[in-house]
Amino acid sequence: MSDAGEEAVVAAYKSDPWVRLAPWVCTIGLFVVWEIAVRVLGVPYYILPAPSSVAYAAYEFAGGLAENSLQTLWTTVAGFLLAIVFGLALGLFIGWDRRIYAGLYPLMIGFNSIPKVAVVPILVLWVGTGWLPAVLTAFLISFFPIVVNVATGLATIEPEMEDVLRALGAKKLDIMTKVGIPRSLPYFFGSLKVAITLAFIGSVMSETVAANAGVGHMMLTAQANFEVPLVFACLIALAIEGIVMYAVMAWLEKRMTGWAHRSGFNR
Repeated sequence: MSDAGEEAVVAAYKSDPWVRLAPWVCTIGLFVVWEIAVRVLGVPYYILPAPSSVAYAAYEFAGGLAENSLQTLWTTVAGFLLAIVFGLALGLFIGWDRRIYAGLYPLMIGFNSIPKVAVVPILVLWVGTGWLPAVLTAFLISFFPIVVNVATGLATIEPEMEDVLRALGAKKLDIMTKVGIPRSLPYFFGSLKVAITLAFIGSVMSETVAANAGVGHMMLTAQANFEVPLVFACLIALAIEGIVMYAVMAWLEKRMTGWAHRSGFNR
């Protein structure tokens, strides 16, 4: 497509109000269809509660829902930040040399293949119950995407480019800092969007097993009390938190790596 054609597409994208309204229309439409289907089909509330019942449960337990949502949010963010620090460091180390990459990458695949729900009981034995297993589980489950993307961004530098830079007098450190790390930034910030959603999964997974607070614990208690609308309210609260954090990561990706994308869509 020519530059003029691309500019026309971008202008249409920005001028079309339905592009901005589409997420809201689809979300509201989903809840409307859900409400109508439950009422028309007469589905019992203990199988699938209507959105109105879920909203009432959220209002009735608003205090506890807000408190437990904040608990889950902070454990998730804490584990996610740990994953960023250690994942970035390990990714840089693995991607530094192709031999290191070839040696450690299979181990990372094996580590990621272990179901994290099987790791939670081990974490309980090591650190006890409470918020710490949730933080560690969020860290473990969101760690791998960051490592892999950073290492891949470094390890896939073209050999020809390295040869040219070495011929010009560049050292390994120069190649990595001037070419490798900037090249891996789009991979890194792209991985954050995946990692933050996985961190929520890890945190809630641990809260259902080894915590006395958090949305996962609240869901388990609501399930035991047969409060099905409250269970769905907890799920929606998690979805909202996940969407907000994903949007934050997408905004960071756009701001930090806008140069790596088509300029028209990042203006």
